[in-house]
Amino acid sequence: MMPPKDAPSTQAPTGQSARALQRRLIAIYVVGSLAATAMTLFLMLLGLQLSQRQWSIIALLTPFAVPIFVLADIIVIRRHFKPVGKALNGLDAGLTLPIEELAPAIVRALNLPFYSMARVTLLHGPLAALTVVAGMISLNVWVEAGFRTWQIVGFGATALFFASPTHAIIEYFTISRDIAPVLERLWQFCTRLPDEYRRQLISVRLKGKLFYLSIFVTALPLLFFAVSVMFKVDRLLLELGVQASFEQLSPLWVWVVGVVIVCMLGALIMSILTASEVSRSAAKLIAAMNEVESGVLNRRLFVTGTDEYADLYRGYNLMTASLREEVRILEVTNDLAGELNLDVLLERIMRAAIELLGAERGTLFMHDARSHTLWSRYAEGLAHREIRIPDDSGIAGQVFQSAQLLNVTDPYAHPLFNPEIDRRTGFETKCILCMPIVNKSGVCIGVTQVLNKRGGQFGSKDEARLRAFTAQIAVSLENARLFEDVLNMKNYNESILRSTSEGMITLNRQHEVVTVNDAAGKILRADGEALVGQPAANFFGETNRWVMEAVERVEQTGDSDFSVDAGVTLGDGETLSVNMTAVPLIDGNQDAIGTMLILEDISAEKRVKSTMARYMSKEVVDQLLEAGEDQLGGKDQKISVLFSDVRSFTTISEALGARATVSMLNEYFATMVDVIFNNGGILDKYIGDAIMALFGAPFSGAHDADNAVTVANQMLLALQELNARRARDGRPALDIGVGLSTGNVIVGNIGSPKRMEYTVIGDSVNLASRLEGATKYYGTRILLSESTVQDLTRPFVLREIDLMRVKGKERPVAVFEALDYHNAQSFPRMDEVLDAFKAGLAAYRARDFVAAQRFFSAGAAANEDEKPSRLYLDRCRHYLASPPPADWDGVWVLTEK
Repeated sequence: MMPPKDAPSTQAPTGQSARALQRRLIAIYVVGSLAATAMTLFLMLLGLQLSQRQWSIIALLTPFAVPIFVLADIIVIRRHFKPVGKALNGLDAGLTLPIEELAPAIVRALNLPFYSMARVTLLHGPLAALTVVAGMISLNVWVEAGFRTWQIVGFGATALFFASPTHAIIEYFTISRDIAPVLERLWQFCTRLPDEYRRQLISVRLKGKLFYLSIFVTALPLLFFAVSVMFKVDRLLLELGVQASFEQLSPLWVWVVGVVIVCMLGALIMSILTASEVSRSAAKLIAAMNEVESGVLNRRLFVTGTDEYADLYRGYNLMTASLREEVRILEVTNDLAGELNLDVLLERIMRAAIELLGAERGTLFMHDARSHTLWSRYAEGLAHREIRIPDDSGIAGQVFQSAQLLNVTDPYAHPLFNPEIDRRTGFETKCILCMPIVNKSGVCIGVTQVLNKRGGQFGSKDEARLRAFTAQIAVSLENARLFEDVLNMKNYNESILRSTSEGMITLNRQHEVVTVNDAAGKILRADGEALVGQPAANFFGETNRWVMEAVERVEQTGDSDFSVDAGVTLGDGETLSVNMTAVPLIDGNQDAIGTMLILEDISAEKRVKSTMARYMSKEVVDQLLEAGEDQLGGKDQKISVLFSDVRSFTTISEALGARATVSMLNEYFATMVDVIFNNGGILDKYIGDAIMALFGAPFSGAHDADNAVTVANQMLLALQELNARRARDGRPALDIGVGLSTGNVIVGNIGSPKRMEYTVIGDSVNLASRLEGATKYYGTRILLSESTVQDLTRPFVLREIDLMRVKGKERPVAVFEALDYHNAQSFPRMDEVLDAFKAGLAAYRARDFVAAQRFFSAGAAANEDEKPSRLYLDRCRHYLASPPPADWDGVWVLTEK
């Protein structure tokens, strides 16, 4: 346990403080013993009726008798003090003590007052009484001192019941006071006691102290006094020659005993009541403080008396109220530090300021240097969120110009206040606290203004809080802006590195690899992360010595070096044709910090692959390259088209913000595109949050429809895994709809000679898009047209949903739902629902709406999430109430795109 560097110096010459404290403890004991001896002798002088000779004998005996019990106590004191003295000696010597020496010393120092009281009560008192009795008996034998039995008993009892308890109490409180500075010194080098040492502490509660006082200082002395009084009365009567019978003296004995019992009971009861009241109040305060230690700050102690605990309770309530406010300020500070979206940050700042200061409204004005105005980035309670005022106008303008806070207790009496605003808004301004926001350069960048403190005026405490709070605001604003700039630049650079097809490798001055982008790793057939930190010469080797020679030329000349159509030999012996540019890297001080290598693979196959692989899978690209570039012309071809769209995307994007929305889409697209590519599809395009994929382009296959339906089901399975990861991170789940259609379309490159896009055009594309939109109407996830179903070669779990006529088409289309992505948990009792739906659909198309209603009701009852059955139930009710015309063919007309 190391001492804190800034702890105050408490060193003394080696051993001095330990010896001084030990002498002090012995002196306290010796003085207490002498005082107790003097008190005992005084009582004996008053009551034992000793002769002058007996007093002379006692005077001669005392110097020899006192050391007998004093020396025994001193030995015990030195033993008790030993751990404390050892620690003090170490601190005096400037040593760093381990916890194994500090903790026992602290425990012993805390227990010393109790040890002293127990020692005096259990050792000193009995030993002193025994010494007195033994000495007086011995003197009777040796020198015929003539001490009577009652005198011997009285002397010993006085020492035991009067002197010893009083001595114990005085020594307990004296040592408690004198040991406090020592404990303060020891605690400077120990933050807390380990549990094994804390269990050694002896707790002396107030109740125990009061019981000790009531018994040893009140009850026992009183009992001894009663017995001695009765004995003295009896002795007095005998000396006067009065022979009083027991019956004659019994009223006196009854009175004395009764008084003693009443007084003893009174002392005990008063100690019990006092201890109970104090303990109850103390226990309540201790329990509350323990809750504070564990972090619970919402406890309030109600004042139910007028003693010292009333002040303690009030102090506790004030302390916890301040702690709650401080915790809230820390929470707000943490929120501000963790929020990087500037608009959200500003709103949190003002809401927290209003809450912490107990204000009704607040406004955050930011300075626009170009227009010389203060404009409200946040305005609580106003219909129009943005307010613009000249930066030298009104109270806010004065605070901004002077960079000094302004606390206005009567706005209507202030010359800069404009009451017209209150009349126009209907709000009464009662007080204003306005604080400048000053950045670290000392420039005022805005103003925070809060209005109308609930329950009074803004005070100095509010001013201090708002001043500290606005300082944090300024730092948070600057950090947010700086981070946004850095993040934008970082994202921009990383986006360039990721999106470029050119490989980029950076080297430091020692020719070690610092960064490798993905393109460079692919070109060189190497793990980019494994290359980082390795010498570039080891990777390129002697066969590519020209690369390192180019780096050396750049370092010598400071100019870029170009290598055109150079050969790079890979580890497997393959040689690539590349163009390489080596450019110097310069820091802000124009000092060279390394070299960047830019590699461009100019192999023909690589050139075409890098172009086509952005919107189709590797397998399709390989087929296209084998067939030749003539395949890129337009042609009429049967394909399957897939459209998917994210549900409630606008709501999600508004809640997330721009940056989080882009991150979400990137994660979602990456997952879904992998599913498309893994099943032979190509990515045609992204349309906002929607995906358009093709199956059968540029080459048709026997399983294009199968692959399309497989992708639709796997997209929903992949979405479940994606949502599970998002849920673990506390992010909202996503939902999608998928539409599929198959048919002949025009496939090819469409556009201008300068900008072309490989895509498809035709009715099947439009139908797939309509079916994706229809999933919301039917409450399904995947809908596919009958043309896709007809081309399937593998079994899938399907059900016919409807005969649908889309907008712009006369011929109805049978629409099916794909259900392979479901399991027993996601679609309970599926077979039962599908059978009931099939029977209901047949009855529905036969115009038997009563039977259809029965089947659809059974399907809906089997699964509470069965939305198609509930949709048909509504239709059946409608047609039962208003039967369709005679030429009704069961076709549902979709009027929306």
